[in-house]
Amino acid sequence: MSPNQDSESGPKISRREALRQGAWGAAGMLLAGGLASGSRAAEPGKTQPEAKAKSVIQIFLWGGMSHNDTWDPKPEAGREYMGEFSAVIPTNVDGIQIGALFPELAKQADKYSLIRSMTHGNNGHETAAYLMQTGHAPGERLAYPSVGAVFALFKSPGYTGMIPPYVVLTKPQGRFSEEGFLGPKFKPFATGGDPNAMRFEVEGVVARNITDDRQKARRELLGKMNTLGNLMAASPQMVAAAEAKEQAYELILGAGKEVFDLSKEKPELRDRYGRHTFGQECLVARRLVETGVPYVVINYPGGWDTHKDHFQTMRRQAPQLDQGLAMLLQDLSDHGLLETTIVWCCGEFGRGPKVDWQPPWNGGRNHYGKVFSVLVAGGGFKGGRVVGSSDEKGEEVKERPVYPVDLLGSIYKLSGIDSGARLPHPMGAEAYVLPAASEGAKSAGLLTEIM
Repeated sequence: MSPNQDSESGPKISRREALRQGAWGAAGMLLAGGLASGSRAAEPGKTQPEAKAKSVIQIFLWGGMSHNDTWDPKPEAGREYMGEFSAVIPTNVDGIQIGALFPELAKQADKYSLIRSMTHGNNGHETAAYLMQTGHAPGERLAYPSVGAVFALFKSPGYTGMIPPYVVLTKPQGRFSEEGFLGPKFKPFATGGDPNAMRFEVEGVVARNITDDRQKARRELLGKMNTLGNLMAASPQMVAAAEAKEQAYELILGAGKEVFDLSKEKPELRDRYGRHTFGQECLVARRLVETGVPYVVINYPGGWDTHKDHFQTMRRQAPQLDQGLAMLLQDLSDHGLLETTIVWCCGEFGRGPKVDWQPPWNGGRNHYGKVFSVLVAGGGFKGGRVVGSSDEKGEEVKERPVYPVDLLGSIYKLSGIDSGARLPHPMGAEAYVLPAASEGAKSAGLLTEIM
C-alpha cells in the first residue's frame, strides 16, 4: 500500500458491519498481541506517560493556510508579501498580534499557543499530509497509520462509547489511507452529511426520508421474521450477534444518534458557532468529546488550496474559521473540557509568503513547507504563548524549528500514548508510533515550553 493511496481505495466496511464484527473491541486483541514487545530495545524501561488529555480535536485545513495572512503576520513586509491583508490586531495576551481577519480568536489567545516555526520542507499535498498526519517520511516501505488511527488503536480497549473512537467530520481527507497497515477496522468513521442542514444525515446512523418510527417498525418486523435466530438464541454465536445488533440499533435509534442531533442545543449557541458548515462541525466535535470520543477530525469544507482567488477565498473562509474555532475553545472551557481536550489546527503546509501576482494566479499563494503556523490548545498545552519564529518575511524558520515528530510526539505524550511503542503489523514488521532520530527523523525536541 502506498502512503499516497487515496483513502477511498482498499477494503470497504459499512458502519453497521463494523459494529457487527466488533471492530472497536478488536483493538484490545491487537494491543495484547502486537504490542507485547513494547518500546524499542534502545529505550529500555520506558513507561507509559501520564495522560492529561482524554480527547483530541484536529482541525485540518487541507490545502494549507497562509501564515502571513493569519497567525504570523508581517505588516512591514509590504504588498509583495502581505497583499491585501497587511492589518494586524492585538490579542488579549500582551505582545501577541495576529491578522485582522481573526477578531474572535484575538479574544481567546489566553487559551491557545501559536507555533510559528513549523517546518518540514515538503511541498506536495499527499506527501506533506502523510508526513503531518503520521510523523513518518513518505516513500518508505510501510504505509503508517494516521494519528487518529493510532488513537483508535490505543484508546479502544478502555473506550466504552457507542460512537466509534475515530470520527471525521464530514469527509475523509483522501490524501492517503488513514488506517495504514492497521487495516480497515481503523478507518475513520466519516459522518458525511452537513451538520448545518435541517437534519444532519450521518451516514449509517440517520437515514434520508426514513423516520425513527419507521426504523423501529423495521426492527420489530425483522425480529419476528428471524425464526432461525430465535430458535438458536442461546448459542454463544447468536448471543454475540444479538449484542452487536443491539449496539448498532443503539447507535441508530438511541443515545448514539442523539450526539449528532444539534436541535438539542440552544439556537443562540448554534448562532455563536456560526450557521455555516464549519461552525456546526465545531459544535458536533464538542458534543463528541463530551461523550468521550478519543479522536475527532474536522476536515475544513472546501479546503485552503488558494493558488488563485486567494484573497477572495480568505475573505470568505477566514471569518468562518475565526468564529467556529474561537467559539469551540470558549465552549470547551465553559463545559470544563478544555483541560482534557487537545485542539490543534493547521494544514499539511503553509502558503507561499510571497504573493504570486503573475497570470494565471493573479494574486495567489503556492505550496510552502519551509515554515508555517500551527495553533494548539488544551489537554496540557499552555495558552497565551508563542513557540519559535519565522524571519521578517515569513520565508524561513528564524528560531526554534518544530518538526512533525515534535508536534505529534507532544500530542501523544499529553494523551498517554508512548511514541516509541511498537505497532502491530500484519506481517510482523517492526513499526513504531513515531520514528526515532536514529532512523533519520528530524527533531528539535518536544514542545516542553508549552506543556
